[in-house]
Amino acid sequence: MQSMRMNYYHPYPKPELVVGLKPHSNASRISILKQVNGVDGLQIRKDGVWFPVKLQLESFIVNVGDVLDILSNGAFNSLEHRATVNAENSKMSLAMFFNPKFEAYVGPSPSLVSEENPSKFRRILMEDYVKELFSGKLDGKTF
Repeated sequence: MQSMRMNYYHPYPKPELVVGLKPHSNASRISILKQVNGVDGLQIRKDGVWFPVKLQLESFIVNVGDVLDILSNGAFNSLEHRATVNAENSKMSLAMFFNPKFEAYVGPSPSLVSEENPSKFRRILMEDYVKELFSGKLDGKTF
């Protein structure tokens, strides 16, 4: 299952007072982000500190999502990130998300689970995972 979202962030004279998109991690296997007009604003959280992502023109950002985190039993971690606004320029981005179909079960790959590396996630139907995701508030890591 694939989906796409176009984001538009208005400029705001005091960007420190607003958030373009609250902190979250993507629920997908992977997501691909393109900053359309070259205005920065993406930040990632590492060890509790927010870092700006410096974009290069003509580049894409590929994020590991929660589903890949689950499938890999934590070998690939999904990133918590947010979008900020700019004081002078509007910002546009295009995000593409790639997910398993709703009828698929999502859980750690059996080859990545052992006594030394127990399962870090429960197995769940993708449809139920999406329902859980959208029943909660968007604030921080989703799973």
